[in-house]
Amino acid sequence: MNSEVRITLRLPSELRDRLDTRARADRRSLNSEIVHLLEVILGDPVEEADSS
Repeated sequence: MNSEVRITLRLPSELRDRLDTRARADRRSLNSEIVHLLEVILGDPVEEADSS
């Protein structure tokens, strides 16, 4: 089961603007863009478990 957790995140306004611009270009919501970028940076959790 894929569960979600709500968090509060404080961002500098300039960073939020950059993320929003990128999200619009990628036709994603701001939330989806942040999740996407974190997944790209952190990698696939299945791959990490296999490499241990």
